[in-house]
Amino acid sequence: MGYIIKGEKHDWELVIGLEVHAQVISKAKLFSGASTDFGGGPNSQVSFIDAGMPGMLPVLNEICVEQAVKSGLGLNAKINRRSVFARKNYFYADLPQGYQISQYDQPIVGEGTIVLDMPDGTTRSIGIERLHLEQDAGKSIHDLHPQKTFIDLNRSGVALMEIVSKPDLRTPEEVGLYLKKLRAILRYLGTCDGNMEEGSMRCDANVSVRPVGATELRSRCEIKNVNSVRFVMQAIEYEARRHVDVYESGGTIDQETRLYDSNKGETRSMRSKEFAHDYRYFPDPDLLPVEFDEAYVEKIRAALPELPDDKQVRFTRDFGLTAYDAGVLVAEKENAEYFEGVAKGRDPKQAANWVITNLFGVLNKRGIEIGESPVSAADLGRLIDLIADNTISGRMAKEVFEIMVESGKAPDVIVEERGMKQITDTGAIDAAVEKILSDNADKVAQYKAGKTQVMGWFVGQVMKATQGKANPALCSELLKKKLDA
Repeated sequence: MGYIIKGEKHDWELVIGLEVHAQVISKAKLFSGASTDFGGGPNSQVSFIDAGMPGMLPVLNEICVEQAVKSGLGLNAKINRRSVFARKNYFYADLPQGYQISQYDQPIVGEGTIVLDMPDGTTRSIGIERLHLEQDAGKSIHDLHPQKTFIDLNRSGVALMEIVSKPDLRTPEEVGLYLKKLRAILRYLGTCDGNMEEGSMRCDANVSVRPVGATELRSRCEIKNVNSVRFVMQAIEYEARRHVDVYESGGTIDQETRLYDSNKGETRSMRSKEFAHDYRYFPDPDLLPVEFDEAYVEKIRAALPELPDDKQVRFTRDFGLTAYDAGVLVAEKENAEYFEGVAKGRDPKQAANWVITNLFGVLNKRGIEIGESPVSAADLGRLIDLIADNTISGRMAKEVFEIMVESGKAPDVIVEERGMKQITDTGAIDAAVEKILSDNADKVAQYKAGKTQVMGWFVGQVMKATQGKANPALCSELLKKKLDA
């Protein structure tokens, strides 16, 4: 079985559901024309509507509706052609209206599915309950003054898609895969940039446990606003263990909202969990229901880009890649595009190997994205061409690649400047072979006596004599011809 938490009385399993708040890519906010650019000065991007001024009427941003529909289609979800905005009433200092405009029982997107590629080669389908549009709150800043809290309303009114999963997730690892897959889909679609560090994608995790074999759902706790995949996984692991310890000691779990302290690696209580009736939801009287026809949906569907799952199928089918390699390459749109640039007109398996092993190794070591790669796709492709036409050997190519990374120069330039061209002239190699054989009669005798593994030693000596420039295959061929004569 999967992830099991051992207790003295029971073995326990995890039940996890996620609510992901994804900031919609749009130049303006959900109900106002104020800018959504990240990094503006405090309160520099706030309209009267965002500030909750009396008498201001919201006007729905059509681009945000389109982005929500596009996201729903990317999640293989039902698109509801009629949805309603509702007021969710609660008080925060950074919620100037005293309510949040959200959607309650009639969201814009209904049930869908995300398929996870598991490490063992299997797949897991995770249900999507709904996707609805809502406006974000502002930001309270507590660390600028010892007695005061500062309020920045730049984020107030920014459009969010809240994507709610069904309680289908069972392990922290599945949660990590789910978040990465969801982020990839939204990035491919261009509906959210998925930047968790900037807060444009935030996750609430609902966690409960139950004895293995049980089917009922127990009280859950919601871990609020976690801003990295790693922290979500850590928070769930801690919270699950806490639930088990409480149950095993005869206690009960109260439904509540908790925060994760990444420095201490633990969750702590924030407030008792509100129920829907606490929010006094009612349809927003200033906004009409959102209605559109099937033609609107189909027009958006027709313009959808190729998504990660489809791209992975194509890479395995057309390029002959393994499912694993294809999965690694399509995980980020930019990675897939880079690979296709390298593979165009070349051996795709060789291209995949260079991108995954060599290039990704450099990017991971430097902690940078592929957009900042010191080696362009065109240059990496040219390096592969130099191997294919025997200008350089595979071993020399690794050396050239290292120089490319450090200098940013094209491979042909490096090979020319440093005199690194492979020797394919049989005469030059033949002379080196003759000398090695005449200087090592004892090794020749060993070979002729049946100890054929010394062939590798001979090849190494010829490569050394030619400063690594001899074509290894040609070396082996000439050596074998002379030794077998």
